[in-house]
Parts: sequence; structure tokens; C-alpha cells
Amino acid sequence: MSALDWVVLFGTLGAIVAYGLWKTRGPSDMAGYLHGGYRDRWLTIGLSVMATQASAITFLSVPGQGYQDGMRFVQFYFGLPIAMVVLSVAFVPRFYKLRVLTAYEYLEGRFDLKTRQLAAFLFLLQRGLSAGITIYAPAIVLSKVLGWSLNLTCLAIGALVILYTVAGGTRAVGQTQKHQMVVMLGGMVVAFVVIVRRLPADLSFGHALSIAGTFGKMNVVDPSLNLGNRYTLWSGLAGGCFLAMAYFGTDQSQVQRYLSARTITESRLGLLFNGLLKVPMQFLILLVGVMVFVFYQFNPPPLFFNETELARVERTPHAAELHHLEAEHRVAFAAQRGAVLQLSGALRDDDATAIAAAQTRVRAAALRTGEIRKETRALIAGALTRPETNDADYVFLTFVMANLPRGLVGLLLAVILCAAMSSTAGELTALGGCTVIDFYRRSLRPAASDAHTLRVAKICTGAWGVLAVLFAASAALLDNLIQAVNILGSLFYGTILGIFLVAFFVRRVRATPVFWAALVSEALVIVVWLTTSIGFLWFNLIGCAAVLLLSLAFEAAH
Repeated sequence: MSALDWVVLFGTLGAIVAYGLWKTRGPSDMAGYLHGGYRDRWLTIGLSVMATQASAITFLSVPGQGYQDGMRFVQFYFGLPIAMVVLSVAFVPRFYKLRVLTAYEYLEGRFDLKTRQLAAFLFLLQRGLSAGITIYAPAIVLSKVLGWSLNLTCLAIGALVILYTVAGGTRAVGQTQKHQMVVMLGGMVVAFVVIVRRLPADLSFGHALSIAGTFGKMNVVDPSLNLGNRYTLWSGLAGGCFLAMAYFGTDQSQVQRYLSARTITESRLGLLFNGLLKVPMQFLILLVGVMVFVFYQFNPPPLFFNETELARVERTPHAAELHHLEAEHRVAFAAQRGAVLQLSGALRDDDATAIAAAQTRVRAAALRTGEIRKETRALIAGALTRPETNDADYVFLTFVMANLPRGLVGLLLAVILCAAMSSTAGELTALGGCTVIDFYRRSLRPAASDAHTLRVAKICTGAWGVLAVLFAASAALLDNLIQAVNILGSLFYGTILGIFLVAFFVRRVRATPVFWAALVSEALVIVVWLTTSIGFLWFNLIGCAAVLLLSLAFEAAH
């Protein structure tokens, strides 16, 4: 990185953090710590909700997802606008009426303490693990830039986020997130423009999309009913809608964001703003990954995008095998590039026969390069201890570091680290607040003063940060990070959402039936995950429907 990149990176981060802390200067009570004094406007709410969800994983993994798998991941968000409307009508008024500090307080009034604490426990379990993944994602960036080990980098990032979060609470998080979101969106737009401009001068954008389509990357909508397919139109509309309702309606990291608004109307506008902007944003980020893929059809890509793993193989007796694969990859890429150039020429000439023939050659050449990459992953797995054989999360970072001009590298790194700071800070404040409000103050120290509760909340926030760092140390063993986070959430969100829907709409069901229905439903979702190939988005619908049906059955038998 150049000196200009370092100035842009630390200047952007420092200005945003300093502004947030100056604007808030430390909350003095629990309401201020968790909900910022109920002073935020709808635009702050909307951008903050987006920033809490759009972690560094979004800006590292989603382009890699687009590079490897194409555009079909955008279907994951098709149910989001529907969910935002449902939440605005059904969830927000109930939470506002009671002025709850956490979403789970509502459940005790409707059911009982054990149901409240079961939902809170499920939230703490999945969000605590997810926080570790959101710390690990930016650690990939800094470890590559600074040459540090991943574990050391996770520790450094975790320590900074813990200090920032404990000091400012939700108000500081919200004030910084709206600026961080602007930097994130602006940075991705700039990256997209730069990538398109780096494509061959005689290749139009439309022809670039046609080349991507030849490789199956423009698969935006899949209407199939295959339950084993993770991303389809129907899994996005149904499973994605239920996941979004559960995440934004029952996850304390999001509930605390829109409950910090001045009025119900501001909360609703913020959620609807998020619903309208989120799908185009994810489409853009995936398209960035697809354009990186097109770029690497004309420029030699790395054999494996995680160059740290290749360097480790170089130091083993398998180095000669790696060199042989690298030589084969150069030959295979030259053949594939030649076929792509033929396709590009046929597209310019608008010759349908030549286009079809060139597409056939391109696909055949791509099979060989794919086989070599598969052999490389197998070599890494056999040569190393604790190997990382999935390099999707390194694709966008590798492109940025090698191809963007000075200054823009620092801006894109700032985008990734802004996302990490915003999402992790929101998660840790929610984890600390939920621990104190739903367990410590409710069951252990109900008579504790507000000042004492605030101190304990900060301690719990820091403790959750430490646990997240420890989990981040093992995140390298996971698949693509964006999928790992969504799978983890889908294992628990359906059950939690089912509890809330019973509470809102099935008035005759009492506490004990819904409690046991939730336990059985959660066990069912885990069994389905372990024993079937059903796409994870359906877990949300399965868990939610199971709670609704079983609670009615248990109530009838009670």
C-alpha cells in the first residue's frame, strides 16, 4: 500500500469514530446505552439498520460469491421488502407501546419468564457465534496487508471494537453507522466503475454481461422448486421473508436500532427505506464480483486467491507439485482467454453462429481450468495442517490490492473495516444488553440501580467481545463467510420468530405449550440440517411453522 492509501484508510476511520464519540460523549443510563435516548431520525435508522446487517462479510464474501456462483444469491433478499412491511405493521407498534429495552421483555408479559429467557438464550447463542465471524472477516484484510497472523489480527480488531463499543453504546454506534454506510456504498460504486473501465476498451458492458452469462454467472432468477437448491425465487420469497422477519423483528441487534427512533413513524420509515435499498445494494455488490470474474477472463488470475496458503505449500515437500499445477494453469488460462477473445469478437460482429461456437469452446476450456483449481485445493488440503481450501473470500481483496489505483485501495479497505466496526459494535451492544436485561437484572439483581446495571452491561459487552474473538480464531474452517452467517442464523431464527408470532396472533396459546413447541422445533431444524440437503433458507419457514403448529397441538392436549 502507498502512503496515500494509509492516509485515506486511517483518515476515514478516524474521522468517523471521532465524530460518533463526540456526538454522543457517553450514555449515562441503560435506556441511553441501549437505545440512544430515542432521538434518531428515519434516515439514521435506515442506514444504521443496513450497516448493522452489512458487515465486512458483505464486502468480502458477496463479491466472491458473485465471482464463483454468479448472481443467484440476490434471490436471498427478494422477501426482504415484504418482511419490512409486516414488521412495520405488526412488530413495531407492540414494541413501542411497552417501551421495551429488549424484544424478549415482551414475551414475559405475554407468556412467562422461561419463554422469554429461552428466546433470549437462542439469540445470544447464534448472535454470539456470528459476531466471531464478523471479526474474522476484516482480519483477512489486515493479515494480508500487514503480514500478521490471522489470530493476532483477530485479537487486534476485537480489542479495538470492544473499546469503541463499550465507550459509546448504541448512540455512538448509530451516529457512526450512517456515515459508514455512505462510505460503504460510495466505495462499492467506485470499485464497480473502476472494474468496468479496466475491461478491454473494445468490450461493451452488455458484451461483458454476455460473457458472464456464458459461464452461468447471470443466473438472477431461478424459478425451480428444488428444495436442495439454496437460492431460488421461492426460497428467497418464502424462506428469505421469514428470515428477514426473524432477523429484523426478533434479533436484538436490529430491534435496538429502530427502537432508538423518535416516533413509530420514524421507525417504520427507516425499515421501509432499508427494504427498498437493500436489494439493489446486494445486486450491485454481486455484480462487482461478476465483473471481477470477467476481468480475470482477459487477465491472468491467481491459481488460488489465498496466496498465504500457496506460500505455506511452497515450504513443504509438495512445492514441486504446486509448480506443476501453476504451469498447467498458465497453459489452460491461455486457451480459455483465446476462446473468450473469440467470443468477444463474435459478440461485436453479432454473428449468432460464431457466438454459439465460441461459447462451446469457452465452456470446454473453463472445465479444464476448473479441474486444475480443484486439484490445487486437494493439494493444499493434503499438504497443510488446518488448510483453508475455499478462497472465495479473498477474490475481491486480491483484485483490489493488485489493480486499483493509489488512494482507492485505502478507500476500499476503509469500506471493509467500516462495515466490520459498525456490525460488530451493534452486535456486541445487543449481546451485552440482552445478557443484563433478560438474565442478570431480571433473575439475579432485580433491585440493582440503573448505574450498576449500566456498569454490568459494559462488562458483559466486553466479555462477549472476548468470546467473539475466540470464535473468530476458528472461523477459517468455515465455508464462504456470508453463507456461514446466514446458515447459522437460519438454524435459530425460525424458532424465535415462531414464538413471537404465536405471542402476537394466537392469543389462546399459553406459556408452557409454546415453550415446549419451541424446544421441539429447534431440535427438528437441527435434525433437518444434519440429515438432509434442504437449502438453509427453508429452515426459517420450517422452524416457524413447527412452533405455530406444535404450540396449537400442545395447547389442545394441555
